[in-house]
Amino acid sequence: MTKLDVPSASQPTGATSAAGSCATKKPGAKEIKLWGGRFQESVTDAVERFTESISYDKDLYKHDISGSRAHASMLAKQGLMSISDRDNILAGLDEIERRIRNGEFVWRADREDVHMNIEAALTDLIGEPAKKLHTARSRNDQVATDFRLWCRDAIDSIVERIKDFQVAMVDLAIKNAGIIVPGYTHLQRAQPVLLQHLLLAFVEQLDRDAGRLLDCRARLNFCPLGACALAGTGLPIDRFMTSSALEFSSPLRNSIDAVSDRDFAMEFLSANSIMAIHLSRLGEEWVLWSSEEFGFITPNDAVSTGSSIMPQKKNPDPMELVRGKSARVIGDLVTLLTLCKGLPLAYNRDLQEDKEPVFDSVKTVLGMLEVSAEFARNISFNQDRIKKALPAGHLDATTLADYLVHKGIPFRTSHDIVGKSVAMCLGKNCQLKDLSLDELRTLSPIFDDDVYEFLGVENSVNKFSSYGSTGSECVANQLQYWIEKLGIISQ
Repeated sequence: MTKLDVPSASQPTGATSAAGSCATKKPGAKEIKLWGGRFQESVTDAVERFTESISYDKDLYKHDISGSRAHASMLAKQGLMSISDRDNILAGLDEIERRIRNGEFVWRADREDVHMNIEAALTDLIGEPAKKLHTARSRNDQVATDFRLWCRDAIDSIVERIKDFQVAMVDLAIKNAGIIVPGYTHLQRAQPVLLQHLLLAFVEQLDRDAGRLLDCRARLNFCPLGACALAGTGLPIDRFMTSSALEFSSPLRNSIDAVSDRDFAMEFLSANSIMAIHLSRLGEEWVLWSSEEFGFITPNDAVSTGSSIMPQKKNPDPMELVRGKSARVIGDLVTLLTLCKGLPLAYNRDLQEDKEPVFDSVKTVLGMLEVSAEFARNISFNQDRIKKALPAGHLDATTLADYLVHKGIPFRTSHDIVGKSVAMCLGKNCQLKDLSLDELRTLSPIFDDDVYEFLGVENSVNKFSSYGSTGSECVANQLQYWIEKLGIISQ
């Protein structure tokens, strides 16, 4: 990189300090805005406070600097600035990025946003060449570019954390082979299922979540830079060059759409919301299973909290908060949908409000995924408690109906016979497997000795054989699929 043709940061010139703030600025004086040429008065303090976004959009600084590097290089190639000016700009941007990383950069509210802060600091640092950087560019296409780049990186981070959680769930399934648990519908006991099968159901949900995010990533990966305010420019820019430099698929075709579109952000938060609901459902399941009434799960102390008043309590708070924070993620989506619903084309200042819900959604789902994986790695299933709970609910009733179907009885007739069998068990306070053959034959002469191969939760589970079912062989195939897909190395 070319060395800056300006004094070093330790020797500020003019009105600039090493941190990019005005050293000679008079108390109470307002800096002239970069857009202030036609204005006779400065905005009031209240307006400045209300309209600033630097307090949160400074998180876009890496992406803003990346976009500026690509834009400067393109302007030089197209003859819209000299190579020397380009090199000074690139070196200045490197220095600003270094200062931001090291906490030496002063973010100023009177410079409104991340774009103006960086551009003004660049002007302070290298002087006149910096004023050429905004050629054929508006803050409208600049922020749209920065935001897409940020969302793209955020999606990559979330997808990586989804995989980590999937690995944790598959590891949990591997460690708990052979355990049968009650499966529920309507929160009532329904059929016996392998615990592995239940855990892998959540892995499937997470995979769809990752797929939605990657689909969103593909749709957002188009470059707005060069669309300018809304109409493009008459200057000879090369939008394909900047798009390629920033690893976008191509420039957006329509300049009005380029600066006004926030579909990508709404789609992103929609995918996050669906994922948050999945995580909330898992949280609900594990909170219930940790209760004294279920007792199926014991969380380790490392992922539990206590009560300030009840010394005996051990609460699965992380998963309760996962359940609770889903509301926040959904709220972020609703905020963005409501923000965009009445906006005319093209860019409107309302869109300044799109960043915070997106930033919050990403931060929240990353935390939810991380703590859910941590919880999965720090729980144990209480096999004895689960085994003692299995007899209740006549979980093998549907398998008994399948037995009669195998014998040629129509399913609706089989359903009725088994219903009467369950009623008989309720009267005798016993399980289906405890009924004698003579008792079963009072309901249907078709019953034979082989009926007991279908009764009991173990026999019931072993009879499931359809693709994707809870049968041992089917679940083993599902588990192997995920081991291979996630690259899990058996220990």
